[in-house]
Amino acid sequence: QVQLVESGGGLVQPGGSLRLSCAASTIIFRLSNMAWYRQAPGKERDLVAGITSDGRTNYAGSVKGRFTISRDNAKNTVYLQMNSLKPEDTAVYYCNRVRATKYDYWGQGTQVTVSS
Repeated sequence: QVQLVESGGGLVQPGGSLRLSCAASTIIFRLSNMAWYRQAPGKERDLVAGITSDGRTNYAGSVKGRFTISRDNAKNTVYLQMNSLKPEDTAVYYCNRVRATKYDYWGQGTQVTVSS
């Protein structure tokens, strides 16, 4: 069964932190390079951070130094630790394979709102 379940979003003040989790089905997660994406209202979905199957990471410039992606291969789970959050980080956050397209399966995402 194909499944991606994102969780951990919420409302946080600027400067705050959140930790997102994504539970993936084995058919998606196993040996895959995984990523977190986000989509703000009226904008396209953009890649935020990626992690290879062996743990190498890369980040969009706007989040580098503030966000950390990690994975637990035993649990088929990807995490995104978000620190020093800014209002412009407000978006729905999704996880999926790296290079996933709009034609691929996507989960429901998790809303992150950064506001005072």
